[in-house]
Amino acid sequence: MNKKYIPTIGLEIHAELKTQTKMFCNSKNDTDETRPNVNVCPICMGHPGTLPVINKEAVKHVLKVGMSVGGELAEFTEFDRKNYFYPDIPKGYQISQYKFPLVKGGELAGVKLTRIHLEEDTAKSSHGNESSLVDFNRAGVPLMELVTEPVIHSALDAGSFARELQLLLQYLGVAEANMEKGEMRVEANISISATDKLGTKVEVKNLNSFRSVEKAIAYEIERHTDLLEKGEKIIQETRGWDEEKQETFSQRTKEDSHDYRYFPDPDLPKIIRSEVPDLSDEALKKDMPEIPGEKRERYKNDYGIKEADIEVFVRDRKVAQFFEEVVVVLKEDKKAVQIAANYLVSDTLGLLKKKEVELKDIKLTPHSLASLSLLITSGKISSRGAKDLLLVLVEEGGDPEVIAEKKGLFQKSDPRELEALVRGVFSANPSVVAEYKSGKEAALQFLVGQSMKASKGSGNPALIRELIMKLGKE
Repeated sequence: MNKKYIPTIGLEIHAELKTQTKMFCNSKNDTDETRPNVNVCPICMGHPGTLPVINKEAVKHVLKVGMSVGGELAEFTEFDRKNYFYPDIPKGYQISQYKFPLVKGGELAGVKLTRIHLEEDTAKSSHGNESSLVDFNRAGVPLMELVTEPVIHSALDAGSFARELQLLLQYLGVAEANMEKGEMRVEANISISATDKLGTKVEVKNLNSFRSVEKAIAYEIERHTDLLEKGEKIIQETRGWDEEKQETFSQRTKEDSHDYRYFPDPDLPKIIRSEVPDLSDEALKKDMPEIPGEKRERYKNDYGIKEADIEVFVRDRKVAQFFEEVVVVLKEDKKAVQIAANYLVSDTLGLLKKKEVELKDIKLTPHSLASLSLLITSGKISSRGAKDLLLVLVEEGGDPEVIAEKKGLFQKSDPRELEALVRGVFSANPSVVAEYKSGKEAALQFLVGQSMKASKGSGNPALIRELIMKLGKE
């Protein structure tokens, strides 16, 4: 990236909300439906004389998102008509929000937000060589739009923000936000400038994967830089992303808000939150689950586990649930909890990946992992023995203490027994002993390793190290 220019990025993210019915009618909201034009009715098809009715659950979903990001929840809000013609808009206008969005401001992942509003989705167009088809199943599905301030300065930061928003929506239970299914769509507004003044903005629409978001933004930053370096002008326009060519392409010149001729929808009532008990702050708070940021803080403060481990638990709620059940067994033993977290993330998940199975498919239980962790903290088994024991627990299950006894994994800490073992290693490796006595640190590590090997991983490594240092002085 050319350091002469500062990129500035703002995101507009649309997410289809998880409700039983569409935004203004009782047609089913089902993203898994594969048959075209079955979840439709006269209202979402825009037939004359039909009257829309607001989906309260969708309004509640957006307010919960607003509350979770610390935004200002509107006391008064209304819906507007956004007028434009396109085949996927059956009414000739889209019901959206303009002057009075449900949420203003807020912040997520260090990125300040402008607004969060609610609208209806459009139908889905499929374009072939000789014809275009429109499926109205999606028309009228409740759609949340979140707009950030232009405060993002890299493609990677934009991708990170989008991932964090997806995670939040899933935690709140308001959206699945599956980008591959089109349930969450990202639009990026990109400009670059060599001064404090923002440059000409270009919008890249309908980015349907986090990698596409990052690649499209990086491509545009490079394209803008090349144009300015050649002394050419950047045109304000809307562009698309070509996944095959890995480049953006021009679609149309960008419309301004006045081009849509917004005005309040006369068929829909205004919403005054104080008149709707379900939408009060108290009702919303009562329905709020623990969100990702809160979980990160709790794991850090209560358990003191590594940030990398915390992130795994935050992003995989099945693994987090398993961990929470381990914590119940270990109670206040913070050291054992930290060890359990490490063995779950580093070792267990590594084994799952290698075997290409999921957590539910293995024999390890939260109780047996907790017991394993206690065996480690008590010094009864070494880390080498623990890894061997974990493998048995994953593949066969069982009681860790019984297995450790049966397989001779309990740590040997008898000084006389270990001294005899170390003397045997010394006798077998006289040249390495000589190197150690001459001050080579690597020789010490080798002798410790050989002694651990001779004990089949059950020797107390700290005691073995002490004995080697003591015998090395003889």
